[in-house]
Amino acid sequence: MSLADDLLSEPLRLDQFLKLRGLVGTGGQAKILIQAGEVKVNGNIELRRRRKLGAGDVIELDGESYSVDDILPEE
Repeated sequence: MSLADDLLSEPLRLDQFLKLRGLVGTGGQAKILIQAGEVKVNGNIELRRRRKLGAGDVIELDGESYSVDDILPEE
């Protein structure tokens, strides 16, 4: 199963997004950043690593913004 198939079959989680974008190397690193309040989703601090993301969501980390739309496959 390809990455595109995975993204279409289940909602993308915040920890997965951070790994896919190369912002962290492991799920453990993602968990630490999220639980420390370092990650925002749509301008709000998000403490749930399994938070489901959808089209249009914007993730912020270290003053940089990343759009979920940049990695979701086009339908």
